[in-house]
Amino acid sequence: MNRRELLQQLGCGFGSVGLAGVLEGAAARAPHFAPKAKQVIFLYLNGGMSQVDTFDPKPELTRRHGEPMPGPKIKTDRASGNLMRSPFAFRHCGQSGVEVSEIFPRLGAMIDEVCVIRSMHTDNGNHGPSMFMMNCGHQLAGRPSMGSWITYGLGSDNQNLPGYVVLCPGLPVMGAQLWSSAFLPNRYQGVYVRNTEKDPEKLLQNIRNQSLTPAEQQRQLGLLDRLNGLYLKRLGDAPQLEAAIQSMEVAFRMQTEAPAAFDIGQESEEVRDRYGDSEFGRGCLMARRLIERGVRMVQVYFGNFQPWDSHDDIMAHAKLAAQADPAIASLLQDLKSRGLLSQTVVMISSEFGRTPMIQNSGLEKLGNGRDHNVPGFTALLAGGGVKGGITYGATDDFGFKAVEKPVHPHDLHATVLHQLGIDHTRLTYRYSGRDYRLTDVAGKVLTGILA
Repeated sequence: MNRRELLQQLGCGFGSVGLAGVLEGAAARAPHFAPKAKQVIFLYLNGGMSQVDTFDPKPELTRRHGEPMPGPKIKTDRASGNLMRSPFAFRHCGQSGVEVSEIFPRLGAMIDEVCVIRSMHTDNGNHGPSMFMMNCGHQLAGRPSMGSWITYGLGSDNQNLPGYVVLCPGLPVMGAQLWSSAFLPNRYQGVYVRNTEKDPEKLLQNIRNQSLTPAEQQRQLGLLDRLNGLYLKRLGDAPQLEAAIQSMEVAFRMQTEAPAAFDIGQESEEVRDRYGDSEFGRGCLMARRLIERGVRMVQVYFGNFQPWDSHDDIMAHAKLAAQADPAIASLLQDLKSRGLLSQTVVMISSEFGRTPMIQNSGLEKLGNGRDHNVPGFTALLAGGGVKGGITYGATDDFGFKAVEKPVHPHDLHATVLHQLGIDHTRLTYRYSGRDYRLTDVAGKVLTGILA
């Protein structure tokens, strides 16, 4: 190994605060205009939450239960049969009277803080492309995630924690590509935490150096700082090396702050009980603690693979909601009581919805599940200058297709960026000869839902 190779190896170790030019990339930066919000929590119900069983009641679907869908036969991913009413009752909730399914009673009690977007639609009926669209603004892999774009545009308010954290007990479909920084610098990718453990020392593996004391690490950092500084002066622009230095510097500083941030044991038993002792409940509580500490964006996936993909039995939604409902409601409640909801946009969505027709899988015995539904589904926004206690847009009489004020994921992304003070058309990165952005060449801000 020659001297250059040695320095390259050392360059992938810890940097230190002396590399001010490198660390500048992660520091908070000014938005394009005065923001309404500073942070984002994205609660992702992966698999496809059914709009007609949760937040989009359809009396006509109940009346026409068992009948064929009017009009020409609709092609879905799997064979679909006749219309199927929701097995769940809907109730008027809050002072606003927005109707919410009985399987979300606690979120229903908080509905005056929520904008229910009933006219979402997307482009592809398969999980992978639709998850890429909702998370990265494009159907194909290789585009930066929304969290990466946000931290690229705004940096982070806490230099001791990552700007973008992803919590999931396993891996959703498509895995780490959903929080990748792609062609943006590596320091903007999501930091994945597998939130299956309650003990922060087990949750954050390898967070502490078992061989060196903090003082010994600091001496080591000083040496590596000088070597890296000399090498960068000779090398010039080296984004990969600089990103490695930045990520390792954050990792060093995380030793002191991260264990406390993820330690939900510091919360009272009453608080932990409110969120629920589920992986999603603990994830939502961790998200609140990270937002309190200045993390720019936290994304919480509901679970491993695609738990909301209820092809066989829509009654599974009741069990899923029993975990999601207390966690989401408690998160909104705590953010509001602590004065954080006004500065935090909370997004709740799946990649698509589910059909109003029963799924006919071709088996001898038919279940009561629903197939993927692309033309119409529901997403929720709360906080961060978004009007609460309202519905926006509408699907047809059966909840199949968005027919009033249709909203594409590009529009949802543009609106969230706008609340953060970012003009989505100006947040660009030049790569491979063209300027890319999260909203591709589309997207419009939903001014009708903004306070």
